[in-house]
Amino acid sequence: MPFLAALCLVAPLGAAAATPAMTDNPLLVASPLPYQLPPFAQIKDEHFAPAFELGMAEELKEVEAIANNPAAPTFDNTIVAMERTGETLDRASRAFGILTGALTNDNLKKLEKAMSPRFAAHRDTIRLNPALFARIAALYDARASLALDPESDRLLERYYKDFVRGGAKLSEADKLKLKLLNAELAKLSTQFNQNVLNEINASLIIVDTREELAGLSDNAITAAAAEAARIAGQAGKFALRLTNTTGQPPLASLTNRAVRERVMAASLARGSRGGDYDNRAIISAVMRLRAERALLLGYPTHAALQLDEQTAGSVDTVNRLLAQLAPPAVANARREAADMQAMIDAGQGGFTLGAADWAYYTEKVRAARYAFDENELRPYYEIRNVLVNGVFYAATQLYGITFKERPDLQGYSPDMYVFEVSNADGSPLALFLGDFYARPSKRGGAWANAYVPQNGLTGTLPVIGNHLNIPKPPAVQPTLMTHDEVNTMFHEFGHALHGMFSAVKYPRFAGTGVPRDFVEFPSQVNEMWADWPEILQNYAKHYQTGAPIPAALLAKVEAASKFNQGFSTTELVAANLIDQAWHQLTPGQVPDADGVLAFEAAALQQGGADFAPVPPRYRTTYFSHILGGYSAGYYSYFWSEVLDADTVNWFKSNGGLTRANGDRFRDLLLSRGGSRDAKQMFRDFTGHEPDIKPLLVRRGLDAAQ
Repeated sequence: MPFLAALCLVAPLGAAAATPAMTDNPLLVASPLPYQLPPFAQIKDEHFAPAFELGMAEELKEVEAIANNPAAPTFDNTIVAMERTGETLDRASRAFGILTGALTNDNLKKLEKAMSPRFAAHRDTIRLNPALFARIAALYDARASLALDPESDRLLERYYKDFVRGGAKLSEADKLKLKLLNAELAKLSTQFNQNVLNEINASLIIVDTREELAGLSDNAITAAAAEAARIAGQAGKFALRLTNTTGQPPLASLTNRAVRERVMAASLARGSRGGDYDNRAIISAVMRLRAERALLLGYPTHAALQLDEQTAGSVDTVNRLLAQLAPPAVANARREAADMQAMIDAGQGGFTLGAADWAYYTEKVRAARYAFDENELRPYYEIRNVLVNGVFYAATQLYGITFKERPDLQGYSPDMYVFEVSNADGSPLALFLGDFYARPSKRGGAWANAYVPQNGLTGTLPVIGNHLNIPKPPAVQPTLMTHDEVNTMFHEFGHALHGMFSAVKYPRFAGTGVPRDFVEFPSQVNEMWADWPEILQNYAKHYQTGAPIPAALLAKVEAASKFNQGFSTTELVAANLIDQAWHQLTPGQVPDADGVLAFEAAALQQGGADFAPVPPRYRTTYFSHILGGYSAGYYSYFWSEVLDADTVNWFKSNGGLTRANGDRFRDLLLSRGGSRDAKQMFRDFTGHEPDIKPLLVRRGLDAAQ
C-alpha cells in the first residue's frame, strides 16, 4: 500500500469491464523499459480512468484477503502483505501525478477534479477497515515478543500510527464524519491548486510599447514578452507572465516603476479579486474542515495533528523557532530598506520604497556596494555544463557514482535529460530524469518525484525526476542560468540522491519517506557544493570562450553572500507565520471568505513581520504548499536549514569533499530513508543535537540577534 503516502486514491466502482482504453493499456502492466521507466510515449489521457478503476478493485480485493485471513496475524501475512498491495493503482497514480504536475491539460484537470474526493474515500475504505486494524493492533500490542529487526519493528509501529491517525479507533458515526471531511477537503484542495495554475496562465501584464520594458534583455522582450502577447491575441504588444511566488523575476530589471507596480499588484491580488479563480472561500472552508477533522481525531488544532509526527515535535517548538527568527530578520530587512531609500532619495526619486521596488534597488545597492551585478554570472552558468560538470561532478567526487546519458529513453517532453546512474563498482543504481524548462502546463516552483521508488521486497531500482521552471530561450540561444537557479538545481539533486541511494527493505520507507520537516534537509546540504571551489571551477566556465569564472568575480559573490538576507528571511518567516496562524485555529475561529485577507494581515502583525516592502513569499490565496503536503509544515524549510547549516559545518570541519565523508553521509542517512528515527540519523552523522547558531550565522542574523 505504498501509494497511500504519496497520493490519496479512488473509491472502488467494482471490477470494470474491458474497454478500448483498457486494451493494451500501458498502466496495467509493469513497464518493459529499463528500470520500469513509465512509457510516457504510450500513455494517453484515456488510459488513467480505467487503470484507476481496475487498480482500486484489485487493491481492495487484496486488502480484504489480508483482513479476513483466517490464520492468526503475523508480520508477514499482515504488514508485509500490505506493503505488496496496490501495484496497479500505485503505478497509475504515480504517472498521473507526474503529468498533472509537469504537463497537465484540460482532460487531466477534469479527471483530477472528479477523482480527488474518491481518492480520499478509497484511502478511508482501507484505513477504516475494522478487521484489518484489529490484525495490525494485535501485532502492535505483541511487538515486544515478535523479535523483529529494527526496520520491521519500525514498519509495524508506523502502520499502527498511520491507521490510528487515519481514524481507525473512531466510532462508526465518527468514521462517517471523517470520510465526509476527507472527501470534501480533497475536492477543495484540488480546486484551489487548479485555480492557482489557471490564474497564473491567465494573468498577463500587457504593455503597449517596448520602451516600457526597458531594463529587460532584448531576448526577454522579443522572444518572451512579444511572443506571449501574440499568443494571447495581442500581437504588436508585450506581455509579462507571472510565476507563483509573490516576487516576480522581471522586477529586478524593469526601470519603469509604473510597470513594476502593475506587476507586483497583479501578483499580490491573485486568488482574491473575484471571478473564477478567487480562492478566499476555498481557504475558509479548508481551514474550518481541517480544524474539525483535528478535533475529531483528538487534537486541539490541525497544526498539533501535523506536528505530532514531525521531528520538531510540537507547535510550541515551531512557534519558538519563528519567534527567534522574526525579530532579527525584520531588523535586517529594515536596514536594507534604509539603504535603498537613501539611494532613491539621492537620485531624487520622490517616492517611498515599496514591494515593487525592492528587487530593482537591491541590484543597484549590490552593484554600488560590491561592484557586482548578478547578470555577470549568467554567461558562466550554461545549463548542461552546470548539470554535467557541476551537479553530477560533485556527486561523482563525493560518492563515486557515474552518469551515462540514455538518448534511447524518453520522458514526457523532448526537452528532458535522461541519465543512467551507476555505483562506483559499475553496478546499476538508478535512472535520473531532468525536466528543467517552464511551460504553461507545468506548476510553478521546483520539485523532485520518484517516478519509480526503490523497493527492497521486489528488487526494484529507483527512477527519480527533478523539475525546475527555467525560462526556455529560443532554439539558437543557450540557456544561461541565474545564481539562484544553479542553487536550485543542486538542491533538487539532493532530493534525487535521497531517492537514488535508498536501500531500504520496505517501500513505505523508500527515499524521502521521512517526516515532512526532514525531507528538505539532505537537499539543502547538497547546495553547499554549488560554490565549493573544486566544483565551481569545473563548471563555472564562459559558455562562449570556456574561460573560468574570474577570481575577482567570485570574490564579489562571496562578499555579497549575506547581502539581502534580511529580505529573504523575512519573506519566508512571513509565509511561515501565515501557515501556522491558519492551522492553529479551532473551527469557530476560522474567518469567512471576506475575512481571509484581514486574518492574514493580523497574523503578520502579531508575528512581527508586517513590513510592507517585504510581503510574504506566498500569500494565503496562492499558497499552494499549505493546501498540499506542507500544511502546518512550511516551517520545514527553516527546520531543515537548521540541520543543514549544522551539517555543512561538519563537512567543512572533516575535510569537505571526500569520498569518506560522502560514503558516511550515504550510509548513515541517505540510504536509510525513513527506516530509522530522523533525529537519531542526524545525531549519528554529526555526533550532536541540532544547533541553530550556524543558521543564524549563515543568514547574517547572529549580529542582529
